[in-house]
Amino acid sequence: MTSTTELLAHAAELFPGEVVTDAQVRHLDLPGAGRFALITLDNGFDHTKPTTFGPQSLAKLDAAIDQVEQEAADGTISGVGITGKPFVFAVGADLKGMELVKHHQDALSVGKGGHDVFKRLSSLAVPTFAYYNGAAMGGGVEVGLHCTYRTVSASVPAFSMPEVFLGLVPGWGGCALLPNLIGADRAVTVIVENSLNQNRQLKGTQVFELGIADALFEAADFLEQSLAWTAAVLKGEIEVVRPELDRGQAWDQAVERGRFIADGKVHGAAPAAYRALDIIAAVKDGDLQRGFDAEDVALADLTMSGELRSGIYAFDLVQRRGKRPVGAPDKALARPVTKVGVVGAGLMASQLALLFVRRLEVPVVLTDIDQARIDKGVGYVHGEIDKLLAKHRIGQDQANRLKALVSGHLDKAAAFGDADFVIEAVFEEMGVKQQVFAELEAVVRPDAILATNTSSLSVTEMAAKLDHPERVVGFHFFNPVAILPLLEIVRGEGTDDASLATAFAVAKKLRKTAVLVKDAPAFVVNRILTRFMGEIQNVIDEGTPVAVAEKAIEPLGLPMSPLVLLELVGPAIGLHVSETLHGAFPDRFTVSENLAAVVKAGKRGFYVYDSGRPELDPEVAALLQQGDSVLTEQQVRDRVLDAVAQEIGLMLDEGVVAEAQDVDLCLITGAGWPFHLGGVTPYLDREGVSQRVNGKPFLAPGVASVPA
Repeated sequence: MTSTTELLAHAAELFPGEVVTDAQVRHLDLPGAGRFALITLDNGFDHTKPTTFGPQSLAKLDAAIDQVEQEAADGTISGVGITGKPFVFAVGADLKGMELVKHHQDALSVGKGGHDVFKRLSSLAVPTFAYYNGAAMGGGVEVGLHCTYRTVSASVPAFSMPEVFLGLVPGWGGCALLPNLIGADRAVTVIVENSLNQNRQLKGTQVFELGIADALFEAADFLEQSLAWTAAVLKGEIEVVRPELDRGQAWDQAVERGRFIADGKVHGAAPAAYRALDIIAAVKDGDLQRGFDAEDVALADLTMSGELRSGIYAFDLVQRRGKRPVGAPDKALARPVTKVGVVGAGLMASQLALLFVRRLEVPVVLTDIDQARIDKGVGYVHGEIDKLLAKHRIGQDQANRLKALVSGHLDKAAAFGDADFVIEAVFEEMGVKQQVFAELEAVVRPDAILATNTSSLSVTEMAAKLDHPERVVGFHFFNPVAILPLLEIVRGEGTDDASLATAFAVAKKLRKTAVLVKDAPAFVVNRILTRFMGEIQNVIDEGTPVAVAEKAIEPLGLPMSPLVLLELVGPAIGLHVSETLHGAFPDRFTVSENLAAVVKAGKRGFYVYDSGRPELDPEVAALLQQGDSVLTEQQVRDRVLDAVAQEIGLMLDEGVVAEAQDVDLCLITGAGWPFHLGGVTPYLDREGVSQRVNGKPFLAPGVASVPA
């Protein structure tokens, strides 16, 4: 039988570039409770490089446990604690190592190695304590679950089991231990529901309220308070009593609730959530070892899956590429922005004003065609700031300051004469936008940036009649502005480096994921989505029932169906973008007469929700004029995916973005496409669509796939 040491040594060979986490043991005297061993996890870097567990790190922890195990057996210590470096407990397995695994047996070794080390904490001759002092995720949470007791800092900002989000399961004890600690229903929330809700994080207080931690202490003296509490537990002054778990019908209902959530989010398209739920179901009787064994197998199977490789690829795009935009000019060229102007005071413009004032904390002034609209826009921003105050997201002083920074003015010259950055968010019509820019150029400073929030129109054409087209830049946000991170920054033919660098600097302060995009019709997200939606609309127009066309896309596990997405975007906007793209590419983009009829009838979408679920609106059904060509779900899916693959291939040929990775980053951050698809190009490669349509995959072997 392979030993833990051999397992970890073999795994370390697969991952030579690991940032190793040390496990330092020191001894403390707890008043009245004897000598205590404290293990601190620390990789030697500050909090910007969080502590992770790779094979060498696990070996370091294993060696530390060797030491305290001997001390516990000798009776020279009364207990063992484990904590992290400042602000970070541990954030789980090192994903860079997971990417390098090529064989199922190696993946199995990673799972078993982690289990074998962590399990030792629960089998020592003395009680063990985990002190969650900072961010804890995945394996960081799990190492604490193997301890007898846990405390948590009230200031912990992020505590989660993100594995399902990435395409894995909590594989070092989480699926087995957590439900046996807090009950199946709460465990389903943490492991499945939170993960599938864009990796929702728990705060320290919530960790305590859920019963994961036995005590909650303030950050200022967290470790001191935890050690005093530990001493009281060891002396018998404090007894930790946990509620009895319901191992009957409630457990089964919790698992079913998890399956319902997974079906609603991924429609069976990604296996991780279902594997996690199977393990939770299997440990209903408290057999932890059965759960650990199942975790090993699930971890190995999923490590070798395309969904996990896509998940890691997507995570890397968001965390790394998204923070270092490809093609951005030297940031030293950026000019300071000390005042922002917003043309328009409608909902989109008001959302932009709120974002700018919150993130930049500089004066923001709105204009519109009458005072009533301006007052409404400023009132919206003030109202949203009041909501933040009510939720304790900001304090009273900050709320007062932010509200004082937002104003409105009818006169553009008075409003924008000293602004450094002015963005328009007016009606999506070229003539209107050209007129706005002509008016702005007459009143703003020579070095002021003029930005457009256009979703599909040419930035170059918009700037063509100006004396200084070099300062015009596309700054395309996605709705809702506060939630979707993507910002498509569009370089017109005349845009200079200083203007572009300023746009990227502003985007960074806004905490947006900025992607440089060529000035091409509808840019990236809207072009792909319009081709995608257009093909769905085409098959409906030709005769395929709406329900069949919608169901055909379910295997992708998208966040919402195409026609529900159309409802969110707005049929009129969808029609307008399709008309723009039809004008540019008439051979590939159609304008649906049925969609035009829906817009003309003033309908907000194809569905009504009288029963609580989407059903085809009878009035819309009466409007539809369909042919007699009825496709199967598979035929619809093939046709839609072929169209998307073709469009992305053409966009890359045109240089709309630098690489396929930028297309995926845009779809993930601007359209909410799931990590398990990797955006879309890894999925198209995996399903053979890229090869079928373009004669080659989008990504090199080993990128978002198992290395050869």
